[in-house]
Amino acid sequence: MILGLDISTSIVGVTIVDNDNNIELNTSWDLRNKNHYPSLFHKAYEVEKQLKTLATVYIYAIDAIYIEKSLQTFRSGFSSAQTLSTLASFNGIVSWMCYRIFGKVPEYVSASSARKLCGIKVPRGQKAKQVVLQFLLDNEPNYEVTYTKHGNPKPDSYDKADSLIIARAGYTLCQNKEK
Repeated sequence: MILGLDISTSIVGVTIVDNDNNIELNTSWDLRNKNHYPSLFHKAYEVEKQLKTLATVYIYAIDAIYIEKSLQTFRSGFSSAQTLSTLASFNGIVSWMCYRIFGKVPEYVSASSARKLCGIKVPRGQKAKQVVLQFLLDNEPNYEVTYTKHGNPKPDSYDKADSLIIARAGYTLCQNKEK
């Protein structure tokens, strides 16, 4: 089984795909409540608790862990240096936890490489997260999204979708290694 993670300091997307690339688990861990998680350390502690809970069921089943590579460069209109630094720190903390808890060295895959491995093309001018979500809705019969009262996907929908794409890309990469 492959564990795929889309790590951010607000919502962590989590997916496990089985040895046939079927979805075993697709969920998210919401870290946005500033009262419950006032610092990066509080968020990390919550993720650690969630990973340990996951390990109670899947500790011996996880063959590999794939994590979305954090952004490394600036892009106009996107994250600041502070945000990129915080995200990279959190990604490192969670990566270490994965290693300690599951005994597997995580591997990293960029979002664009993961999408390419899954056959997803993002047309110029369209938002990748929306394209990924629509791709899953169109191609994954059992994939479900929850919506707000206004008919928009709930915020964690994109993180869950991204973690699924990371897990599926990880599955493909593992299959390629075996050949």
